[in-house]
Amino acid sequence: MIAIQVSSFSRRVIIAGAALALVAVLTGAFAAHGLKAMLDTRQLGLFETAARYQMYHAFALLIVGGLSVLPQFSQRLLWLSAIAFGLGILLFSGSLYLLALSVIGWLGAMTPIRGSAFTAGWALLIAAAWKAAGS
Repeated sequence: MIAIQVSSFSRRVIIAGAALALVAVLTGAFAAHGLKAMLDTRQLGLFETAARYQMYHAFALLIVGGLSVLPQFSQRLLWLSAIAFGLGILLFSGSLYLLALSVIGWLGAMTPIRGSAFTAGWALLIAAAWKAAGS
């Protein structure tokens, strides 16, 4: 059996990813069952999009946490990737949740800009893998 050292960074990122996935499941179910009668089709779609992107990027955090136990991966690049994914969930999904539940229309215009954190997270993960391949 191979012993793998799990750092506190790995543990925290995996816990954050799993917790955010759990919240995505709960918010998706809440939208499908609890909010269906209260929101119009557009608002419900926004809420479901927020939950979907939250879930995708919760999985990304789980991937980052898993890769962080491998010594050939740059911990700095993985840490930055995790931060970017977390910010993306907060800013992108968060703004869509707020937009769906409120009348704050200007949030919609800002959502794509906030989604750039997701792009940064994936780019940093690519950089970490590229650098690991050269190790």
